[in-house]
Amino acid sequence: MNEVETAAQAQLREIVRDLTAIQFRLLGVQASLPPAPEEIVRQLDVEAMETSTEIRTIVQCVLEDFLGPAIRDLGNAAALPEKR
Repeated sequence: MNEVETAAQAQLREIVRDLTAIQFRLLGVQASLPPAPEEIVRQLDVEAMETSTEIRTIVQCVLEDFLGPAIRDLGNAAALPEKR
């Protein structure tokens, strides 16, 4: 592995650490918002979600659909072995 590739992998490891910290911050935001009564009773046919429900739903989607896969893929790239 050459110096450029080694440096790139080191940067990826740092980015993964940063993204993981953001992931935990988002989990904290999500956990700090109480569920709306509709969620507790499971009457999700309500036209307009409570603000807290909408925020928690958006955070969950970002975590599951984007941030989690990005952390995994960048971590895998940072751990690629040297090719000969």
